[in-house]
Amino acid sequence: MSTLEKIGPAIAREGVITLQEAAEFIWREAELLDRQEYQEWLSLWLDEGLYIVPIERDQGDNAAKLNVLYDDAEMRKARVKRLKSGFSISSAPSARTVRTTSRFVLSAGDEASVEVRCAQHIVEYKFERTRVLAGDATYRLVRRAGELKMERKEVLLINSDDALWGVGYLI
Repeated sequence: MSTLEKIGPAIAREGVITLQEAAEFIWREAELLDRQEYQEWLSLWLDEGLYIVPIERDQGDNAAKLNVLYDDAEMRKARVKRLKSGFSISSAPSARTVRTTSRFVLSAGDEASVEVRCAQHIVEYKFERTRVLAGDATYRLVRRAGELKMERKEVLLINSDDALWGVGYLI
């Protein structure tokens, strides 16, 4: 029996993040990204949060390796600015996307935060073609001033070590 299973009911009574609450947060994030509501998406993050899409599987320390994305707050804002400006070749015109997230599993947690793993599929339509990306996403969520925020999001694409096409949206 995991630590979360042992203390889960007691934590839930004290307002710690539940699996249902975490899943709803992740679904909300997916909807914001699909609607290209990037400013509201930025508000889901802690300033110190990291958004990572690694290239290598099981690479350990992402900061010391090459990544598709390794974004702090400044880089997330710059990426959103490029996506909305129309000047980026990969985002003009912007792709239409639909995300599906499922298979939510609590992998760690304490009184202030929770780590959730899930599967993610993104269907993209652009230039009269449809493409699919899939990966495993890991979220570190914390409650600050009564609101859930992302402290970390890492998406390991199933084809992360293969050649990737220009992705003109946030994964």
